[in-house]
Amino acid sequence: MNKLLLLLTAVMFCCFNLNAQVLNAETRENLPVKIDTVFTPEIGGIKQAVEIKTDNSEKPVLLFLSGGPGSSMMNTADGFTDKLKDKFTIVQWDQRDAGKTLKLNPSREKPTIAQMQNDTYEIIQFVTQKLNKKRIYLAGSSFGNVLGFYIAQKHPELLHAYLAMNPVINSLESEKLSLKKLKDVYKDNKPAVEELSAVKIPFEKAEDLFYIRKWLFIMDGNKSAATDGFRKGFMQWSETWFPAIQEVMKINLQKSLKKVKCPIYFFVGKDDIQTSTKITEEYFNNLKAPKKDLYLFEKSAHSVHKTEPEKLQNIIIEKILSENTGK
Repeated sequence: MNKLLLLLTAVMFCCFNLNAQVLNAETRENLPVKIDTVFTPEIGGIKQAVEIKTDNSEKPVLLFLSGGPGSSMMNTADGFTDKLKDKFTIVQWDQRDAGKTLKLNPSREKPTIAQMQNDTYEIIQFVTQKLNKKRIYLAGSSFGNVLGFYIAQKHPELLHAYLAMNPVINSLESEKLSLKKLKDVYKDNKPAVEELSAVKIPFEKAEDLFYIRKWLFIMDGNKSAATDGFRKGFMQWSETWFPAIQEVMKINLQKSLKKVKCPIYFFVGKDDIQTSTKITEEYFNNLKAPKKDLYLFEKSAHSVHKTEPEKLQNIIIEKILSENTGK
């Protein structure tokens, strides 16, 4: 009898320990995780760099889509996420042929818009699986909106909300307005008049885009745009990206995307002529969405996240996050 009692006690003790181990394992799996890592999953046939930063993986995810194309926001993100990081898990992605992804491996062919849009979908799939999320907040900056609006249109179920910063809405008309403005500003500058008069829209060659950007950047106070080094760098960039820019010139969201099925918020600089504020406001007024709002940045032209980062972050935290919490 004593032996039987001892045996039963031993079995019960083992079962208790086993259950405790299982419970502890489950508890560990559910604990909030701190992450500060650059992951390199294979996306679209190449390794792509995805940086995830959080002190609590249970926070909602905010993924940024950088502009350019061909640029990275990864190394400058602290400047416009110092407040956001308290409320969100911050994710930065270096697109193909940009930043850390380019250092890992160049794209096997010149990037196309369709290819990069598919990359974006795969990146979101990777992030949601890695962080065990059903949906994320997605923010596009300038060219990044070419990718972001695709997700808002095709996969709204993946988004709490879409944040469009200085968005590309109708590039063809925006570039026409930009050229007109620059010709007026520089009407008494002979070199500018000669170069701007040579521009063809839609762009036929990389020089068309170069002359517009050169004089736009000079107008914004970037004196380096007048140097030979700037021209050399721009033309090297164009070897990879000019075909994609020509594709972007064919996108007109005013005709192709009149309704989205997720909340959407616009952030525009009052003086932005690179991605026309006038065109964005017209688009916003006509766009149908479950929720929408437009925030005008009085001190900004292009890249509101650089010029007014505190205002941008306050809006995201105090208005957008609070409106969409729990969804």
